[in-house]
Amino acid sequence: MLAPDQRTVDAEAVAAVDEAITSRRSVRAFLPDPVDEGTIREILQVASRAPSGTNMQPWKVYVTAGETKHRLAKAILSSGIRAEKAKWEEYKYYPDSFFEPYLSRRRAVGYALYGLLGIGRREVDRMRAQHDRNFVFFDAPVGMIFTIDRRLNKGSWVDHGMFLQSIMIAARARGLHTCPQAAFAPYHRYIRPILDIPEEEVVVCGMALGYEDTSKPENKLRTERAPIEEWSTFLR
Repeated sequence: MLAPDQRTVDAEAVAAVDEAITSRRSVRAFLPDPVDEGTIREILQVASRAPSGTNMQPWKVYVTAGETKHRLAKAILSSGIRAEKAKWEEYKYYPDSFFEPYLSRRRAVGYALYGLLGIGRREVDRMRAQHDRNFVFFDAPVGMIFTIDRRLNKGSWVDHGMFLQSIMIAARARGLHTCPQAAFAPYHRYIRPILDIPEEEVVVCGMALGYEDTSKPENKLRTERAPIEEWSTFLR
């Protein structure tokens, strides 16, 4: 076996992988241009190489477009609970109360997004309208809903997250953008009958997939990352 300093590194391959990872971001406005089904299948096939404990592959995905995607959006937006605060019945994505440093990070991205859109801090109706754009997948031509068997445990949820990340990176390699959307999870009762999702599956999240509309102000948002010193410990 070669020593680490003797191994050759393909600089172009490194740059391509790094670019796919670092250029990934949550796009919130898409062009109507369709995405070929073959490309979607390629992305999912590549992403299925994500690791999972004992190769359980605990993910399922429902890919929607056209009329089905429209019916899904309509069901949620016309639901009786939409005007209320979403209830996380199946699982809890956020803590009951936020604390530092997570509170500041959450506020920073919210203020930045609403600032780009010209939404004031007291304009609750406009905030709700922007949030509701989740349910039309931000006008992306493809909307995916992800589920997991409710009998599985937390480790499989970790595996599911690696699968989701793999999809987003594979999409970037093909010039596409995504937006992972936990906002769908509280509306599982409206999603199930349209996509024929059985009760033994938990709706984890949605994801928009398509080509970025670079003319929209919300897509100018660039989030920051904490320096490595804040979250890494090196022990020798």
